[in-house]
Formats: sequence, structure tokens, C-alpha cells
Amino acid sequence: MKVISVPAALVLLLPLLASGPAAADLREKSSLLNDDPGVVYTEEFTDKKIELLVLKPAPVFATKKGGRKLGVLKVDTKVTFIGMTEKVYKIRGTAVHGGVSGWVSPKVLGSKDKDFVENFKKVYERQKVVRDLIAKHEIAIGMSMEEVSAALGRPTKTKVRQTVKGKTGVWEFIQYEEQDHYQTVRDSLTGRVFRQYSHTTREEIGKVVVEFENEVVTAIEESENNGGGKVKIVTPPLIFGW
Repeated sequence: MKVISVPAALVLLLPLLASGPAAADLREKSSLLNDDPGVVYTEEFTDKKIELLVLKPAPVFATKKGGRKLGVLKVDTKVTFIGMTEKVYKIRGTAVHGGVSGWVSPKVLGSKDKDFVENFKKVYERQKVVRDLIAKHEIAIGMSMEEVSAALGRPTKTKVRQTVKGKTGVWEFIQYEEQDHYQTVRDSLTGRVFRQYSHTTREEIGKVVVEFENEVVTAIEESENNGGGKVKIVTPPLIFGW
């Protein structure tokens, strides 16, 4: 078995954004939202509502590439952040003519977090990597426990400890295979020898052990049958001061 751990400073630097959706919801949302792989939606990384301020009149477009203009956002109003690409945001807000939902440039928006544009870029890049891992049923140090569940399903065994500082523990994912066992029997009448079924056992053929702290994976231990030693590391979920 080979164990790879993430440096403690990395986890402390980038703690968990929010207690994300349940694993089943995460898988369902992933299948529903990822029909456009170039877009990362809010539901994928937080269950909190994110609002941004309109700093100047801004056109809202029907698609992420522009296209039909749906209206112009009113200055000093708030918009709800829905999703993003590398360059534009999908929002829901108030235009001059009324409610509107579409795509705008981040240059016309503001936030309590002065670095929100750069931070959203980090979230975007992280979620693209996590999406790919989940699709391949793989995990990495730095993933949230909800993301681990989305990738691997329910753990076989769990050991969780709750403290005032957060939740720590270990999840085990064990793969079993049924093995049929036979015995050699000689027929007393004919003297012929044949194999006779005896019993079936469940044999462990692989195991993944995931250690986590404050809902973030800090170490992964894999049996050689699982390709131990190929553990990946991703940036832990980010936290912002909304």
C-alpha cells in the first residue's frame, strides 16, 4: 500500500467554500448541467447564493459568445451569479425593461471580494479538473468529500470524528469478488473423480482508503490492485468573503 499526503499548509490556505450538495444531488446536477462542458455552474461548487453589483450599464447577451442582446443591466442593482466560462458570467438580474437572465462581462460587475474575477478563474479551472476526475470515477487529494462520493459512491466503511474545528475521519472503499470453491470427490461406485462445488467466499480484490480533515481529502492510500502510487492532487475548494 502506498500513501500520499497533501501538505497541511495547502489545506489551511484554501479551506472549504461551503458544505456542498449531497453526493446523489451532485451526480444528478453534473449530468444535467454539463451538457455544455465549457460552463461551470454555481451549484457545482457551493450551495450559497452569490450576488454581484452592477457598476455600469451593461448589455446582457443570449449566449456566452454574444449574439442577441436581451437588455441592459441597471447600475447599482444586484445580480445573481449563475455560472461562468473563462471570460463571461451568466447572471440573473434586472435590466431597464425588467428581469433578465443571460451573459455579461465581469468587467461591469463588482463584489465585496476585490479579487473575485481572479478567484472565479481559480474555481473554474479547479471544477474542470474535478469534473474530469468524477467522470472517470477517480479521486484526488484536495477534493471535497461530496466530490469523492460523486466519484466513488458510498464508502464501505467510515470512521468520522467531529470536533469544534470541523470533521475529520477515514472512508474506505473496498472492492470484493465472489470466489467459488470446489473439492475433489471420488464416486464410490464408479471410482471416477470429479469436482464438486463446496462454497463461495467474498475476496477483497482492491481497497482505497481516504483520509480527510475539515471535509477535504488530505491523504489517499490505495492497494496495488488499484494502481497504487498514481494519486493526483487538486487545489482544495476555495473560500471567498461574499
